[in-house]
Amino acid sequence: MYCRKCGTRNEESSIHCIQCGERLEAAAAPQPPVATRIPNYLVQSILATIFCCLPLGIVAIIYAAQVNGKLEAGDIPAALSASKNAKMFCWIAFGLGLAGTLIYLSFIILGMVIGNQ
Repeated sequence: MYCRKCGTRNEESSIHCIQCGERLEAAAAPQPPVATRIPNYLVQSILATIFCCLPLGIVAIIYAAQVNGKLEAGDIPAALSASKNAKMFCWIAFGLGLAGTLIYLSFIILGMVIGNQ
């Protein structure tokens, strides 16, 4: 059962939410809360694609695009998984882009140092 206040999934037999302590009421079927907010990381994925690493950025965009659809379908665990994957691929793309930029700049500086000798 999901908490109406914070959206945390709790055991069906729980009386209070394990996250916020709100009193839980039994429902006919376990439905996710209406106001569940799961970040989709779409903007970050697009920026990672443009500025950092194209292949991993595209994978991040694919996962980010899945979050809202799964959330609307009521599949909270799949939406959380897609959100985590989008975030992970954004960070990996950012790290590879940063590493590539630093390596490129080090070659430029090395070339300038060797060229001035």
